Amino acid sequence: MSLPRVAACSDLESDKYDAIILVAPNTDSVPGLLKSALDPVLAVDGATKGKGCTLVPVSLPAKRLIFSNTGPVDRDYDDLRRFSEAGAAGVKRAIAAGARAPLLVHQGALKHNGDAKQASLCTLLGGLAATYVPLEMRESVKEKAKKIDDLGWYGDADLVQVALNIEQGRIVGRDIGGSDPERMAAPAVEKYVREVFKDSGIEIKVESGQEHLEREYPCMAAVNRAASAVPRHDGRLIWLTYKPEGTVKKTVYLVGKGITYDTGGADIKAGGVMAGMSRDKCGAAAAAGFMKCVSLFKPKDIAVVVGMSMVRNSVGSNCYVADEIITSRAGVRIRVGNTDAEGRMAMVDVLARCKEMAIGQPDPHLFTIATLTGHAVLACGTYSIAMENGPAKHAGVGVNLMKAGEAMADMFEMSTIRREDWDFNVDKSGEFVSILQCNNAPSSRTPRGHQMPGAFLQQVSGLDKHQLKDEAPLKYTHLDIAGAAGELPGPTTSAPVPALVKMFLQ
Repeated sequence: MSLPRVAACSDLESDKYDAIILVAPNTDSVPGLLKSALDPVLAVDGATKGKGCTLVPVSLPAKRLIFSNTGPVDRDYDDLRRFSEAGAAGVKRAIAAGARAPLLVHQGALKHNGDAKQASLCTLLGGLAATYVPLEMRESVKEKAKKIDDLGWYGDADLVQVALNIEQGRIVGRDIGGSDPERMAAPAVEKYVREVFKDSGIEIKVESGQEHLEREYPCMAAVNRAASAVPRHDGRLIWLTYKPEGTVKKTVYLVGKGITYDTGGADIKAGGVMAGMSRDKCGAAAAAGFMKCVSLFKPKDIAVVVGMSMVRNSVGSNCYVADEIITSRAGVRIRVGNTDAEGRMAMVDVLARCKEMAIGQPDPHLFTIATLTGHAVLACGTYSIAMENGPAKHAGVGVNLMKAGEAMADMFEMSTIRREDWDFNVDKSGEFVSILQCNNAPSSRTPRGHQMPGAFLQQVSGLDKHQLKDEAPLKYTHLDIAGAAGELPGPTTSAPVPALVKMFLQ
């Protein structure tokens, strides 16, 4: 991994560090030596009063002082991203200045919550994110495998291991989600996962082979059909399972969309919009990243099952096409409407399998995580979106997830799956099939384009038989992270790993 050595340090005069990065909204309460170096510059340069980085010399062994201003933290709409973004900006500025061992210092909190410790954690997570080196660079250009060697933390020492555990999970998510379509084709993801979880206590099971997938996961198999003829692209369903040492009180199931490359299939993406579709695996990547965190935090009373639906949506003579009728694992007959709606196809039978496993388990909760729709980006921008069924809403899952995201600078918006979304998916023929997989317009041109797939996933997986009114209700939450996962040429983010860690592991 690309992580530098990270250690707590309580001595600003340590000669181990070659830059000091101060993350704060102002210099009112910063240590005297830093304040005396900064204040003369801040007094004469108005541009330094807002958000941004200021580098000044300081009479300490580090020699460089970088003030990474958070910007305002006292308005109703300010959130902890102020600190994570300033932490990242400060580390990037230190690297640009030639530092190899910066010391990160945090001061301040949001005025409306006053939680300085959570602001510190977000600052450290932001700083760590700025040290990430993409997998291909680490493997191909060894001298650039690390941006810095050491990162000091002038703050609560207890936060260091928490932040490192989360960052190791985010690195797994970035590696899988951000790597190119060949480096992280499905068989390569299997190999990577086996290496990452070796001797971790995580059980790994892999299902593959077109005949097997057609028998057990027919919707996923349809997407894989064209790619199955190319061994290096052939799909994998990767199961990761964590069983705690103690008595299980909660069981979490995560199904991740892992489209290693999305050509659109027969409904091919045209007009230059195919570029960037290697990022369509970020849902499965995030699920694996969360499981990495689970393996490090080792919760005593939570069991976790991850299903990574790794498949390439290829185009060719053997690809699935619109008008095909497929019967899902749950026995629901669907008509394919658009092969570019492959994400719900890749996940829905895996979700059905998780539903089967969840019945009778302690306090089960099912999730799907996917870069699913362009509509999610139009509706909510760069935020993850959570949509829940009745049992999950009754349990307050969405509210708790939003609170967890706010505490980790990993933000969520809530959407509601309504009756119109369920009705939209019903096939209008009334005879051939029950469900139409998708309409023929892009989600970004379809009213309620991100909510409708959330209904589809319930209808076709059989979760519609596990509502509040039913004998065995199951909590289910669909997460559309299309806006939050990160687009080329920028890095992947590993959203929503920190929020899930806060909700389930802390």
